[in-house]
Amino acid sequence: MSGELSEGPKRSVQVNQKQFQQFVLGSRKVSNFIVGIMVSIGGLGFLLASLSSYFGRDFLPLGHPASMIFVPQGLLMGLYGIAAVLLASYLWTLIAIDFGSGSNFFDKDSGTLSVSRRAFLKQITIKLPLKDIKAVKIESRDGINPIRRISLRFQNRTDLPLSSVGDLIPLSVLEEEGAQLARFLDVNLEGIS
Repeated sequence: MSGELSEGPKRSVQVNQKQFQQFVLGSRKVSNFIVGIMVSIGGLGFLLASLSSYFGRDFLPLGHPASMIFVPQGLLMGLYGIAAVLLASYLWTLIAIDFGSGSNFFDKDSGTLSVSRRAFLKQITIKLPLKDIKAVKIESRDGINPIRRISLRFQNRTDLPLSSVGDLIPLSVLEEEGAQLARFLDVNLEGIS
C-alpha cells in the first residue's frame, strides 16, 4: 500500500503550450498484487484441505486435514477453495490487462479533451469539447471510504473524474496537478479549503 501513497512517476506532462497529458494508473498497484497473492494462497489451501479430507492423505504441511470428514467439512472447504480460485483468476486477469489505466489528453488546437481508459475487452475513448469545461474540481474526503481525485466540472453535464479509482495520492500532489491543469485550461480551481 505504500506504493500507492508515493508520488511515483510523473503523472502530468505539458507537451507544449497547446497540449497537456495526464497518465492514469490502472489496476497494477501494490495492494492489488497483495490481495491477489493472499486470495490465491487461501484458495489453494482450501482446495488442498478438501482434497486431503477426500483422499485421507495430508496434502498440506500444516495441521491434519485428512482427519476431517469429507461431508460436510471437506466438501464445504472445496467449495470455498473453488470460489477463491475463481476470484483470484479474475483479479490476476485485471492486473494482467492493467484495467482502468489510460490517459487524459487536452488539445487546445483541436479544442477537445480525449479521455482514454483500458476496459476488460477493449479500449474506451471519449472526446469532449474544451469550451464546455467550467472548472477543475479537487475532491478530498477522509474516513471509511476516502476519496482524493481531480474532476472536471462541465456546463450542463455531470462532473467527469480524471483520477483513477482508489488512488490515494498525497494532497500536495493533488493540489499541484489540479492547479497545473486549471492554469492550462484557464478555468477556476474549486474545492481547495
